[in-house]
Amino acid sequence: MHDHVVFHMSSGAVVSFNDPRRFGSMHLVARGELDQEPLLRWLGPEPLGNAFDAAMLAQACQGKKTSLKAALLDQTVVAGLGNIYVCEALNRSRLSPRRQASTLATRTGAPHPRTALLVDSIKAVLNDAIKAGGSSLRDHRQTSGELGMFQHNFRVYDREGQRCPTPGCRGIIRRFTQNGRSTFFCRVCQK
Repeated sequence: MHDHVVFHMSSGAVVSFNDPRRFGSMHLVARGELDQEPLLRWLGPEPLGNAFDAAMLAQACQGKKTSLKAALLDQTVVAGLGNIYVCEALNRSRLSPRRQASTLATRTGAPHPRTALLVDSIKAVLNDAIKAGGSSLRDHRQTSGELGMFQHNFRVYDREGQRCPTPGCRGIIRRFTQNGRSTFFCRVCQK
């Protein structure tokens, strides 16, 4: 078990902070002091919030020489995106994870048309995952204790060697390691 903190609520509910990979941390902060919290101040916008749009993403990626996937996993660019959902959104938007992040902006800094498609794909993937209760690969469970079901809808993640689901594409899903993470994509339709 990897429960690091357990809250017993007055309602009888139990809230556990469980972090088997030890990526997270916890700080209890009064609501009125959230804007002053150093760990939150540097975060990029919430991907399902109104501030996250093509113009914002283009501006955040303008001049970045890193890969598009690395930029999307950078929490200062956009908060909360993880490896699975980035792979899925890049496939839906037909963008290569190897593409340079700066290509999301034109020379003038305006969003490239593909940037709006990427933003829409990120929001769609997250909304689909929420509706399905998340992705249960090892230990994720919904608050009800049930497993999430989005892993049954993955287009590319963990589907190495299978046909690309993009209509008209005859590509095969490939896996490679990028920034220490598994990346799944179709090199035929994702450019």
